Amino acid sequence: MASSSFLNQVRQVMRLKHMSLSTEDSYLYYIKQFILFHNKRHPKDMGVDEIRAYLSHLAVERRVSASTQKVALSALLFLYRDVLKIQLPNIEGIERARAAKHIPVVFTREEVSAILSHLTGTPHLVVSLLYGSGLRLMEALRLRVKDIDFTYRQITVRDGKGEKDRVTVLPQSLVEPLKCQLAYAKKIHEQDLKEGYGAVYLPYALERKYPNANKEWAWQYVFPADHRSAEPRTGLIRRHHFHEDNVQRAVKQAIRKAGIAKHGSCHTFRHSFATHLLEAGYDIRTVQELLGHKDVRTTMIYTHVLQHGGFAVRSPLDETPLNPRGNGSRG
Repeated sequence: MASSSFLNQVRQVMRLKHMSLSTEDSYLYYIKQFILFHNKRHPKDMGVDEIRAYLSHLAVERRVSASTQKVALSALLFLYRDVLKIQLPNIEGIERARAAKHIPVVFTREEVSAILSHLTGTPHLVVSLLYGSGLRLMEALRLRVKDIDFTYRQITVRDGKGEKDRVTVLPQSLVEPLKCQLAYAKKIHEQDLKEGYGAVYLPYALERKYPNANKEWAWQYVFPADHRSAEPRTGLIRRHHFHEDNVQRAVKQAIRKAGIAKHGSCHTFRHSFATHLLEAGYDIRTVQELLGHKDVRTTMIYTHVLQHGGFAVRSPLDETPLNPRGNGSRG
């Protein structure tokens, strides 16, 4: 079997390529599962046939989603291409997991308002940004001070999905709350500096290139964590951003308290942002840019939500005069 030193080598290559911690964890999981599936054989002794067998196993026996199977394939392609330096031929004949075609869940404006009324503090402001600016949860939590432009009322999302930067709208109604949040964050940062801390994680090689930048105010998180903690990769004690679990829990509780019978989450506010812009008559290309979608077809999914009542069809029942006694009750 591939030893732990081999898996450490895989992890090291991932870090050289600046992969996120979540990608690192998921890739390592599927690489280990691939090795175990083939009775602990070393990947260098396997190839296309073994990859095909494992991916088909995921689809047929494990019944994973198409997106999960795609992540597993990406992990194995990374293993062979970037770690083992083996160029694989095209992998054909894989039993594909069936891709589910779901229309995204969207909150109405009234539902958004009701949920927000049950949120307080940092979760309230973060969720307001998800809906008001169309941000993903981690994009909001990873915002730095320098990413907010009050003059032009815009937010710059750095290294979003696909490692792309984009600019989106900063709602006028969030200007003052964000200024208050920044004043709070600055107090925390100044206290950290006094206590010998105050350095924040910087992406890629910026920390080596600009050794003092990690203590500068501009690079600090807009939503700092309540406590300092050790970084999982380096062990350094730093103040990270507010944890996503706190927001997710608060949103679940708020949806329940608001009495909304929808399977919503933090990401539903991003769906709602897009849908409500299209309802208001904004061009789909504009919405595509604000969301950071590479392909307009991804944005097109929200047009399906707009087709109220089964493709805007009016039911014949609504066109038929009914007996006033037929009120659905017995007797």
